[in-house]
Amino acid sequence: MNYKPNETELMAFLYGELEGAEKEQVEQYLVEHPETRLEVERLRQVRTMLSQVKDKEVIAPPIFVGNSKQHFLWQAPYFKTIISVAASLLLILLVGRISGMRILYHNSELRISFGGMQEAKPTDAVQPAVASLSEAEVQAMINASLNQNNTAMQSSWKETQKQLDASITKNLALSSGKIDKLMREASLASQNEIRQFVSGLQTENLKLVKNYFKLSGDEQKQYIESLLVDFSKYLQQQRSDDLQLVQTRLNSLEQNTDVFKQETEQILSRIITTVGDKNSTGTAN
Repeated sequence: MNYKPNETELMAFLYGELEGAEKEQVEQYLVEHPETRLEVERLRQVRTMLSQVKDKEVIAPPIFVGNSKQHFLWQAPYFKTIISVAASLLLILLVGRISGMRILYHNSELRISFGGMQEAKPTDAVQPAVASLSEAEVQAMINASLNQNNTAMQSSWKETQKQLDASITKNLALSSGKIDKLMREASLASQNEIRQFVSGLQTENLKLVKNYFKLSGDEQKQYIESLLVDFSKYLQQQRSDDLQLVQTRLNSLEQNTDVFKQETEQILSRIITTVGDKNSTGTAN
């Protein structure tokens, strides 16, 4: 089987987000690959453990502007110093245990020696011999020293935690102030941009209105000019038509006059002829 689920599919299967064929493929792959199934079981156990952990209030981390590096607790100088002191004490105790360390307390004086017992230097007053400490007493002193060291470390850690909390609070206050300042500047910039946009929009609208009126005036002027030209052409055409009509009527009137004149002449000539014939006939009789 060439199918191999990726991390996303495995996490989805772990949280019960897969259904149908995808879920069956992942289950079949887990059956065939025990090492992957073991890893999924470990993740399920971790998820179960984490689900049982109660929620705890977490202080928000400080916000650093610029290139910041992540610092861990074990990288802090005070933590390294404490660990080095504890390691040195443990090493001294181990070497003393191997080399036969002796601890003597006499006359408010604590002496730690290694190897055989050294004779005490003579003093002015005769002092009674002090017996060496037993193993239980040494262990009790070591425990007391460790408890004291632990108390000092805890107090140091508490003081360091207070300083760290104060630093975080201070950084949060500074960051909050910077963020508020940036927001105010962004708000002012936004208002200026809005004013500039509105001003530009008004200017553009004014230009558009002027251009509209100018174009409208030019178009009206052209329309009136074309209307006057068409009216002039109409008047010229009407005048030409009237002249042609008058000319035609004059020609017709002239022709009618000529015809009437010819007819009148013919009538007169007939009348004259008739009168002449009558006169001739009367004379003959």
